[in-house]
Amino acid sequence: MDNTPDTSTSPVGQGLLAGKVAFITGAGRGIGAAAARLFAREGARVLLAARTEAQLKAVTEEVRAAGGVADYVRCDLADAASVRAAVDRAMDLYGRLDVAFNNGATITPPGPMDQVREADFDHIYAVNLRGPWLAMTAEVAAIRATAGTGAIVNNSSVGSLIGNPELPTYGAMKRALNSLTESAAITYGPEGIRVNAIAPGPTLTDMIQAWEDDSPGVIERLTARSSLRRVADPEEIAEAAAWLLSDRASYVTGTVLPVDGGARA
Repeated sequence: MDNTPDTSTSPVGQGLLAGKVAFITGAGRGIGAAAARLFAREGARVLLAARTEAQLKAVTEEVRAAGGVADYVRCDLADAASVRAAVDRAMDLYGRLDVAFNNGATITPPGPMDQVREADFDHIYAVNLRGPWLAMTAEVAAIRATAGTGAIVNNSSVGSLIGNPELPTYGAMKRALNSLTESAAITYGPEGIRVNAIAPGPTLTDMIQAWEDDSPGVIERLTARSSLRRVADPEEIAEAAAWLLSDRASYVTGTVLPVDGGARA
């Protein structure tokens, strides 16, 4: 079976994701919102998913005002039925699913492992690990049923690649997500479905601001570790996801790509 993408008829100057339908979780703000704007500029029809309708509506209207094709659906990653319904909505709206960016995540208050509350552990597991697993399962089924081949990118973290004493449960769930990514790549690669992850370093989002509020000085400390001596803009992370989802990355699967400004160089 030859699953090599045929890009021979792509017009010169066409966007990275032209002609594709993209599903994005956590799309109401931060990296997910940046991805929605970018993917639409690159030619995709996008479906934004998150819990907060006001944020989703604002980003969707922004994409449409810029000439893109977008819609949104409320989705709680901790709720299996909600996740499946959100993925199904992409097929209802656009008739197919080609690519997905599983970006949505949550965080616990920073602190050592013995101070993590059991309820917080259960919640971060439900959203950051079980949620992407549910999403990937639904996305693979949707791609199989419509586009036939496609790509999925999971948003992990550079904090998953090393010990993470300040955010131990967050790092653990993201490391487990790396494993799911690699296993999915092996499982679905023969069908022409690529699965990768990105591992962002510190990025200017509400999440890192919440960490800074709890641990003043953390942004300055993380910036000092970066070879570029700065944190990332959300769009810089979205650019990496867009490339991995595009046919330009047609021979890339099973990778966890650090996008960390050289923090681990």
